[in-house]
Amino acid sequence: MGIKKHLSIKIKGFVQGLGFRPFVYRLAKQYQQSGWVLNSSQGLAISLEGDEGKQQGFLIDLQDKLPPYADIQSLSITSKTIQNFEKFSIKSSVTEGDKSAFVLPDISPCKECLTDLFNSESRFYRYPFTSCCYCGPRYSIIKQQPYDRIRTSMAPFLACDKCLAEYSTIDDRRFHSQTIACPACGPQLSLLDKDGNSIKQGDQALTRAIDYLKQGKVVAIKGVGGFQLLVDASHSEAVNQLRTAKQRAEKPFALMVKDLASAKQLCQITEVEKQTLTSHTRPIVLLKRLNNQLIAEAVAPNNTLLGIMLPASPLHYLLAYDFKTALVVTSGNSKGEPLCITEQQALNSLSGIADFFLTHNREISRPLDDSISRVINNKATLLRRARGFTPMPITIDQALPDQIAVGGQMKNTLAVSQGNQLILSQHIGGLESLNSQRQFQQTLTDLQRFYSISAETVIHDLHPDYHSTIIAKQLTINKKAIQHHQAHILSCMAEHQLKIPVLGFAWDGTGLGFDNTIWGGECFVVNESGFYRYAHFKTFALVGGDKAASEPRRSALGMLYAIYADDLFNDQQINVLSAFSAQELKLLQQSLNKKINTLDTSSVGRLFDGVSSLLGLCHINAFEGQAAILLEQAASVVNTEDSYPFKVLEGQSLIIDWQSMVIEILADLPQLSKNTIAAKFHNTLANIMLEIANQSQQQTIVLSGGCFQNAYLTECCIKKLETAGFTVYTHEKIPPNDGGLALGQLYSAVLTG
Repeated sequence: MGIKKHLSIKIKGFVQGLGFRPFVYRLAKQYQQSGWVLNSSQGLAISLEGDEGKQQGFLIDLQDKLPPYADIQSLSITSKTIQNFEKFSIKSSVTEGDKSAFVLPDISPCKECLTDLFNSESRFYRYPFTSCCYCGPRYSIIKQQPYDRIRTSMAPFLACDKCLAEYSTIDDRRFHSQTIACPACGPQLSLLDKDGNSIKQGDQALTRAIDYLKQGKVVAIKGVGGFQLLVDASHSEAVNQLRTAKQRAEKPFALMVKDLASAKQLCQITEVEKQTLTSHTRPIVLLKRLNNQLIAEAVAPNNTLLGIMLPASPLHYLLAYDFKTALVVTSGNSKGEPLCITEQQALNSLSGIADFFLTHNREISRPLDDSISRVINNKATLLRRARGFTPMPITIDQALPDQIAVGGQMKNTLAVSQGNQLILSQHIGGLESLNSQRQFQQTLTDLQRFYSISAETVIHDLHPDYHSTIIAKQLTINKKAIQHHQAHILSCMAEHQLKIPVLGFAWDGTGLGFDNTIWGGECFVVNESGFYRYAHFKTFALVGGDKAASEPRRSALGMLYAIYADDLFNDQQINVLSAFSAQELKLLQQSLNKKINTLDTSSVGRLFDGVSSLLGLCHINAFEGQAAILLEQAASVVNTEDSYPFKVLEGQSLIIDWQSMVIEILADLPQLSKNTIAAKFHNTLANIMLEIANQSQQQTIVLSGGCFQNAYLTECCIKKLETAGFTVYTHEKIPPNDGGLALGQLYSAVLTG
């Protein structure tokens, strides 16, 4: 027997909710150590007493043989006085102190739990809530830290003798699983009609719900992070009824299929897309669709992409496997409203949409929509960050004081800083409706409480009318405004831990600039002095202000007016004029002449809209970004390096003059295909970026903003820049759209203090 030592080990990282205490317990038994392990609000604490030589083996395995998804961010060891522990045990959690940033997101079922789910000999056969230490609900059910059953939505469900036996068996994967449950003791399904009357319970509720889906009914189900609306994807009438009820004219619906083979029947799938689709995070993945008749055209009209997801929970697996073919799965909310998470919310809000409700009696602690991912430049890029990803923090190498960032108005997320961890909330969405504003407030309160944040400062957008800004200004702490496009650049810098200097391109639809115009085609040099607006697109008038965002024809008119002035209205060769009535044109001409209800913009997003309208692809958006999506789709079927001319004008900042490009586009319209013109337009934007980068003499390039959800544009820009020797950073874990603004707002403190 060697020298006996007592070590106190403190671990921070992803060490709760994935079988880490059982893992430590087994290691202690293996290396003949006594003592204890417990969860704390900061992470994990271990008292380890035994032979010093064997402790070294324990410590090596502790770091090298981690459970799935576990990650040690920091580990400290101090020597203590010998206590002569009799055995090694798992102790009750300690709740005092600051709260850890390392809380796990919800994890899709592991292979072993799926085996149980479909094994008729298993006591978990067809049980929609089966889980273990390595999978199951986490962030959607935890109420407060540390992670123990009594502080989750599983608290009301007392484990039966069989579950307790597995919970206490060291070699069982459910040893100390906080979500362990079975049909005898766990949550149960119920099928309700739209008046809330119970129809069926348990497995019969599931089978009846599937019968209704096969009849073309809309069924709302209580998923992992909220309600979802399901309908048979091959049933045209049912899909159209859902569209009408949801007031969702053309925006594509996502689909759930039972497995990868079923997804391959619908879409082309690359290796990276396959890895993203099958990952434990289970996002909706945007994939290139195949030409087949397996789904109704109304699922994604006039769209070359399909959003596909694989089942994210045992309930989803049972639904998908029993139904066999593709199901439309869309968020359980009415237009402009937040996601429903309680039965009462669902019955109140969705009874005009859903025919039946498949629900259960396990509470959802916070709403988590389905995440959306798209592979761009061979990397998975999150476009919406929620279930499966939230609340994984971004770790930076500098500790910040407690701060709150409130994001923007669209695709809203919030963020808090805790030491060197930046924690982004789940996707909240647009803040127009009163209920969405309430959800924003609840999420703000939840984040601060959950992580024990005592914020010194709140950081908000420059726009005074954003609901997030209004709330920020009501708080009785220090306020700090960060310009919208600077926050975009900062969000990408935060994700990749970038230091100055960088050259940042922020291209999107809208954001208030320092000069009170609408920016969106910005290029910044970021250095020791801060942000310098190095270049921007030449401005043009948005007729009708915000209305131009939903009517691309107005952007086209503003662009053409900037070139031709009043002569525009006498030119019968310009097809876009036919998108307006004579009365509309008369009023809009007056607005442009007198600058009534017009805003100047440098927005690349509005440039996309205008060109899409010039090509006749989209004059009025049926959903956000439709014109730009159709323009990208048109470009993606053509292989050409051709582009259009442009000018870079000298000024206080470089000004990118796009007018010669638009003149050439009009000349090309009678003789080239729309697809070729669309490709040339994208190529021109990439050439513009390369020209500005060359002139700036900066090495590190950052791309952020909603325009970089466009795979064709982003890949074209990266290729040109990297070929020229630049180092280019784009988003992966954080959305390039406004969903990343709050993170960028927080990261501003790294640059400015």
